[in-house]
Amino acid sequence: MVIEYVGEVIRQVIADMREQRYEEEGIGSSYLFRVDQDTIIDATKCGNLARFINHSCNPNCYAKIITVDSQKKIVIYSRQQININEEITYDYKFPIEETKIPCLCGADTCKGSLN
Repeated sequence: MVIEYVGEVIRQVIADMREQRYEEEGIGSSYLFRVDQDTIIDATKCGNLARFINHSCNPNCYAKIITVDSQKKIVIYSRQQININEEITYDYKFPIEETKIPCLCGADTCKGSLN
């Protein structure tokens, strides 16, 4: 285990409203992480360092949803040994959409987009 992705647990309808509000406020990035069909963790304003972990098409970590005391949590686990000063990354696994988000991870196996 590397770190838990923490933030405020919200429903999809709230996440949609917040995403729009964050854009209107000029917040460049929001940190919304889907747990399941109904639940999202919003780390935009009350998260921890996990929200700053970047995407990579060749990541050294992965995100896993676990249940602790009947609450779903997102935990980042390492795939391999991570050296000092090595960037921690995981695959965001965004859903496939028509409008592509360019990937700039630089991996030899880069897919070219996050979705």
